[in-house]
Amino acid sequence: MSQHRLRLAVAEDLAQIVAIYNSTIASGVVTADTESVSVASRRAWLEGHDAARRPVWVMEEEERICAWMSFSDFYGRPAYRHTVELAIYVREDQRGKGLGSALLQYAMERAPHFAVTTLLAFVFAENRASVRLFEKFGFSRWGHLPAVAEIQAQSRDLLILGRKIPA
Repeated sequence: MSQHRLRLAVAEDLAQIVAIYNSTIASGVVTADTESVSVASRRAWLEGHDAARRPVWVMEEEERICAWMSFSDFYGRPAYRHTVELAIYVREDQRGKGLGSALLQYAMERAPHFAVTTLLAFVFAENRASVRLFEKFGFSRWGHLPAVAEIQAQSRDLLILGRKIPA
């Protein structure tokens, strides 16, 4: 991992962030988007992630982004201010190399800095690699929404994986 550098995302990273995200769509088990998103359509998303509260981080190697991770508000109401949705996306040629684990470990370590006491991940049940990753780090199944998505003419179950983080 020493050749990888983790830092906050900046606007210039958006094209690579979007490319990594779009690369997951074809599998049909990573995201509920069924068509590629554009850089322009994701500008407001990135701008809405305040680095002091809900950051987006990128992991890079030789100035090329290998993976990214974000904290996003959960449900948008004040009572949930200590709960975030965690998203992790790894570039296709970098999967299986421990980057997801490194990012998840970092997220858990940094959560208290952002007054986050609950991390949530929304993962399709068919995305076994992601389910295993979160469970390896002590996330439990807090919810199961059967057949709530239809992707590539197949129903997908959505799991809500959660973990409490000590303050």
